[in-house]
Amino acid sequence: MEFRIEKDSLGEVKVPLKAYWGAQTQRAIENFPISGLKAHPAFIWASATVKKAACLTNRDLGLILDDQAGAIITACDEIIAGGLRDHFVVDIFQAGAGTSHNMNCNEVIANRANEILGHPKGSYRIIHPNDTVNMSQSTNDFIPTAIRIACLGLSHELIIKLEAFHAAINGKASEFDPIVKSARTHLQDAVPIRLGQEFSGYAQTTLRHLEWIRAAEFELTEIGLGGSAAGTGLSCHPDYRAGVANNLSNLTGFEIKPARNYFEAMQSMAPFVKLSGALRNFAQDLSRIANDFRLMASGPETGLAELLLPARQPGSSIMPGKVNPVIPEMTNMVCFAVFGNDEAILWAAQAGQLDLNVMMPLIAAKLPESLTILTNTLDVLTRYCVEGLQADIERCRIYAESSASVVTALNPIIGYMKAAEVVKRAYSENKTVREILLEEKLIPEEKLNEILDLKKLTEPGIYK
Repeated sequence: MEFRIEKDSLGEVKVPLKAYWGAQTQRAIENFPISGLKAHPAFIWASATVKKAACLTNRDLGLILDDQAGAIITACDEIIAGGLRDHFVVDIFQAGAGTSHNMNCNEVIANRANEILGHPKGSYRIIHPNDTVNMSQSTNDFIPTAIRIACLGLSHELIIKLEAFHAAINGKASEFDPIVKSARTHLQDAVPIRLGQEFSGYAQTTLRHLEWIRAAEFELTEIGLGGSAAGTGLSCHPDYRAGVANNLSNLTGFEIKPARNYFEAMQSMAPFVKLSGALRNFAQDLSRIANDFRLMASGPETGLAELLLPARQPGSSIMPGKVNPVIPEMTNMVCFAVFGNDEAILWAAQAGQLDLNVMMPLIAAKLPESLTILTNTLDVLTRYCVEGLQADIERCRIYAESSASVVTALNPIIGYMKAAEVVKRAYSENKTVREILLEEKLIPEEKLNEILDLKKLTEPGIYK
């Protein structure tokens, strides 16, 4: 491999000749061969967007010449559009605070901008990674801002898929509303319930989580860019903070605003914990719903088999004809991953000291990952599972009619203890509750038929 020689404050470094990164990125490559995992695409997009906003602001304030700014903006636009992504090479486990990622970004933009102006890579006389691209910034305010912008974009996508998931679940609640089945509590037979009622619960749960995720997303719109190293704004123009927030708003379409307190914005990762917590909370309910799908679809001959899931692929390498609930199973695993990411984010957030949290690279890796895998999961779960769900109406009816818990409606008439005796006898003699009640002449048949109308038992009411 051919190399060029670059210099940083520690000395000379060999950098691959064709690489757009520079000396500090090369040191990070050598220092952190940890996971092989690189920056999330949304984090790279957000980083270039923040760099562009900073450049626009510095240009408007007269701090960067127009030709320099034009080249930097062009380089940023190329990255925003998806170019040069293979030159963001730093492992997600890297130097604290994200200095390595910041310099990777600065060096790629500087080298591409210099190239646009007709200068070779590694020649930083016109545009320098630190002095020009990183002007008015520190890693300490750039990284949390880039995380915010990345997660705003990703959470917006998540919300769109979550709305579609809610619509699909709500549609099934309406479609399944006439279907009466047996409820189950403690995994045991319980009173009658309509399948649509169960799904209406899923729909309301989803709607509630939508509200919570939107509230958490809003917290990310407040940025500390312009705090520089410690929140004081040293080396920043007095008008930079408002200007860069305005430029970020224009570039992203989000209502970005300056931090109310730049020291707090530098110290606290609480907004990321809030969003991660909202994702974890949603994931635990989503996993529960996926579990219900798997239980209700169990069988088809020896399980509940109330739900019929769309067949997506053969389920066994040895058992012919077997079909598994692969989409809900995948959903469970994704939710477990979100739980783990949330735990990592929590620990990273509490690990800040004094005026900075140096564990931000872990948050920058795990929070976008949670948003991405949940977004993709919701899309697949909606299209490949929920929209094609069917119910075995007859099986649901048989379960509802055979459940001894229908006797609950007779508590006000014959009393709890007598009803319990009826249930015990029904189980021991393998008869229905209806048969035992008629044999013992506890209630007239006409009245019994009226009370044990399964559809009526799924609504509020007291029978006397």
